Amino acid sequence: MSIYNKILVVADINHDEQPALARAVQLAAKSRSPSQITFFMSIYDFSYDMTSMLSIDERDAMRRGVIHQREKWMKKVAEAYVDSSIQFSVKVVWHNRPYEAIIAEVFSGEHDILIKGTRKHDILESVIFTPTDWHLLRKCPTPVLLVKNADWPEQANILASVHVGSEVETHLELNDIMVDQLLNLTARLDATPYLVNAYPVTPANITIELPEFDPTTYTDAVRGHHLTAMKALRQKHGLNEEQTIVQQGLPEDVIPAAAEKLNAAMVILGTTGRTGLSAVFIGNTAEQVIDKINCDVLALKPKGYISPLDPKIAS
Repeated sequence: MSIYNKILVVADINHDEQPALARAVQLAAKSRSPSQITFFMSIYDFSYDMTSMLSIDERDAMRRGVIHQREKWMKKVAEAYVDSSIQFSVKVVWHNRPYEAIIAEVFSGEHDILIKGTRKHDILESVIFTPTDWHLLRKCPTPVLLVKNADWPEQANILASVHVGSEVETHLELNDIMVDQLLNLTARLDATPYLVNAYPVTPANITIELPEFDPTTYTDAVRGHHLTAMKALRQKHGLNEEQTIVQQGLPEDVIPAAAEKLNAAMVILGTTGRTGLSAVFIGNTAEQVIDKINCDVLALKPKGYISPLDPKIAS
């Protein structure tokens, strides 16, 4: 199980406030092992590469100057968050695709979690995920934590969306991974863990095609199956029944509703069960859920996931 001690934090170039760095420091402060935080930024200015009046050396010198300025700024804004107890470094690279630069750093630095701030829409109180966010959710090999606010609420709740009705081995393994990470995070962030599971509504067309079909009996059987599976999962990990939610409906409706009801500070989601190069998509359900959640989101990959940006593939 990852213990999140090598943390990569993506800097927000537009603000002095850095909620992702604040969350990283919280995790590091509660770690039983020494933690390392790398504060990272990818920058690019097309004009520096297109100035034909300058030599290659002059362009390189200008880029180094811009990088140095950003490094100074990052060190300054980090002073509000980081103290001497944390091994801290700043890194700025010149790259025209931020998500590729970030994932390359994940691989080269062998980081075990990526933390990035998300945009908050002040009027609607909703989170807006950028194209970079989506690329990272789909292609980053490590867990990706997207942070909404710097402030962590007292007596926070963290919710993990598990898929207990499945008999697919990948889903069962991912459930265990998610609950392990849930318990790790709730211990380090002084929060209460919850599990939520959505089970399907009885298809309406079945009663038309099969007149003898009893939808009530079917629904009761499906619910019973999910309750039994949830009981087994929570008991395996030492959780109480009060910390579980089993609700009929679509995951993209049930999970955001549960998060709102519990005023969850974070929701943990498993992404696609697909592995290898086909895993560049995280799945429609996960994407719809993420779009509706108004809190921190931690996205976990299944065991055996291979990023399409893995340098081993490229080589």
